[in-house]
Amino acid sequence: MALNMNRKLLPAFALSALLAQPATALDLSEMSDTERDAFGTAVRDYLMDNPEVLVEAINVLDQRQNAKAQKNDQSLIADHQDALTDPATSWIGGNPDGDITIIEFMDYRCGYCKKAYPEVNNLLKSDGNIRFVVKEFPILGDASVMAARFAIAVRQIAGDGAYETVHNALMTLRGDISEASLRTIATENDLDADAVLAKMGSDEVEQVIEANYELAQQMGLSGTPSFVIGDEMLRGYAPQETMAKIVEDQRG
Repeated sequence: MALNMNRKLLPAFALSALLAQPATALDLSEMSDTERDAFGTAVRDYLMDNPEVLVEAINVLDQRQNAKAQKNDQSLIADHQDALTDPATSWIGGNPDGDITIIEFMDYRCGYCKKAYPEVNNLLKSDGNIRFVVKEFPILGDASVMAARFAIAVRQIAGDGAYETVHNALMTLRGDISEASLRTIATENDLDADAVLAKMGSDEVEQVIEANYELAQQMGLSGTPSFVIGDEMLRGYAPQETMAKIVEDQRG
C-alpha cells in the first residue's frame, strides 16, 4: 500500500490506529521497508515531542482495567452472597439489620488486620447501620490456624457472645499464640478451656475453615485483611475514612 500522507498527519493516524478502541485497521505488512521505517520514526518523534499522550493512554487503560475488575468483583459477590453471609461459617456483629454489610476475611497473626481492627470498630460504632461479618481465614502459619480453630470452637460451644469476646482478645493479643495463651484467654472469660481445646480438632471446626478457604479462592482473595463492602471488594488494609467513603458510595 502506498503511504501517501505527510509527516504531520502520520503521527495522528498512527496513534489513532495504535491507541484508539476500537482501533483503525492498519496493516504494516502491506508497507514497504522504507514506509515502515518512516512510520516508526514518525510515531517515535511524535511521542517524544508529546509524552503526555502516553500518560493519557495509560490512564485510559487503567480506567478500563479497573472498571472491568470492579464488574468482575460485583459478579463474584452476587454469585457467592449466600456463602459470604452464611451464619454457619461467619460471625455476624455490628447492626444485624444494617443497610450495608462489611465482610472481613481475617487472620489473628496479620499485622494489618490488627491495624484495621480499631478502625473497623470505630466505623461500626459511629455509623450504627452496618452489618459486620467475620470470616476466619488463617493463612499465616500454624499459629494462625490454631487461633482460628480456638475462636470457632468457642463459638460452637458457647455461642456468638463468647466468640465476640475471644475474637476481641485475640485481635488485641500482643504475645505469641500458643496452647497456653489460648487456655488463659478461655479461663479469663469463664470458658471451659479443656472443652474448647478438645473441640478445636473436631470435624465441625475444620469444615468452617475449609469452607472459608474455598470461598476465598473462588472470590480471588489471597491475603488478609480482605473486605467485601456492599458490592465492592477491598483487598488489603484501608483507613477508616476510606471504608466510610465506600459505605457512603454504596448507599448512593
